[in-house]
Amino acid sequence: MQMTWNQQVVKRNNKSLVLQMIKDHAPLSRADISQRTGLNKSTVSSLINELLEDELVYETGPGESSGGRRPVLLLFNQVAGYSIGIDIGVNYLLGILTDLQGKIIYEKNIPLKQLDYEKVAIQVKEIIHHLIDMTPTSRYGVVGIGIGVPGIVNKEGKVLLAPNLGWKDTLLKKELELEFELPVIIENEANAGAFGEMRFGAGQLFENITYISASIGIGVGLILKSELYRGKNGFSGESGHMLIDLNGRTCSCGRNGCWEAYASEHALLKEAKELFGTEMTLEELIEQANKSNQVVINLFQRVGQYIGYGITNLVNTLNPQQIIIGNRMTMAKDFLEESVRNAIYEQSLPFHQQDLSVQFSELTIYSAALGVSAFVVENFFKQEELIEQT
Repeated sequence: MQMTWNQQVVKRNNKSLVLQMIKDHAPLSRADISQRTGLNKSTVSSLINELLEDELVYETGPGESSGGRRPVLLLFNQVAGYSIGIDIGVNYLLGILTDLQGKIIYEKNIPLKQLDYEKVAIQVKEIIHHLIDMTPTSRYGVVGIGIGVPGIVNKEGKVLLAPNLGWKDTLLKKELELEFELPVIIENEANAGAFGEMRFGAGQLFENITYISASIGIGVGLILKSELYRGKNGFSGESGHMLIDLNGRTCSCGRNGCWEAYASEHALLKEAKELFGTEMTLEELIEQANKSNQVVINLFQRVGQYIGYGITNLVNTLNPQQIIIGNRMTMAKDFLEESVRNAIYEQSLPFHQQDLSVQFSELTIYSAALGVSAFVVENFFKQEELIEQT
């Protein structure tokens, strides 16, 4: 019998609900799933049979009996497919291959020396080809590719502007879809980082999160009521360009006095060059700080103070449950944390400090790559092809 459109939608939603339940709470029996979802046992059994046929779940056995036959338990088959996540930084390119549960199977991290779009696109393609070659055999193979970009990305995945990369109106999504014939998701890297932290990192126990991606530039990702907030046109989170000094330093965006001109890795390295007369990397500065170089320690503390000032504005505006500071600057946590916290708690309104958690990322440099990889997996599970049309 042909199912009506409404019946198909209900079935698809129920199947998604059952799969998510198994993903989040396995091992579970069919009776457990029926009780937790409120679906009747025959519906659950039918949906489980489809998921077993799809190889998205598998049976293991048996569980504890509550009287009668011991139940067969169900587990999520996280290696039924794999996802690729790419984080395009200003001075690095990070690619990861994950299973469907977000576990990193393989990674490749290379420095970026030239930011010309065509040259970066070639390197992105090379990393993707490499990750595909490293993918284990599975039912669904690579289910898609996610790309995090430090810039303004519209809802269609077009990179409208990435000032720190020098990109404008790039068609990376279309180019990659033609090359690999896979679904491609392009997302702002701070949004991706916020999502990655909520799913896999420091934000798993919080509903309202403000994620600060502190690298060469600064971006902000917002999680409101456990949902990523993108804004009307998808452009939220460009807080690195909020003004903190109208007549201040020139920013990469062309304006003066932006927060990231004082609180980013770029600001840190620029000040270090002025102090020492030579270019240094973040890693070299951390090494000097570990050797008790007080000039470098003072530099980190000064930049940490500016990070805290910007976060104070966000705390006073958004009143979040949690602030997470992520990306490359987390490598200098030992030399930044005290000044960041002091600035926040000295300058933010006391009411907003109540129940506020301030943490550095647990995922460090992997937040954005894991976030876009998770977007790809979500997209895969939403595909109607996974639902049998009867």
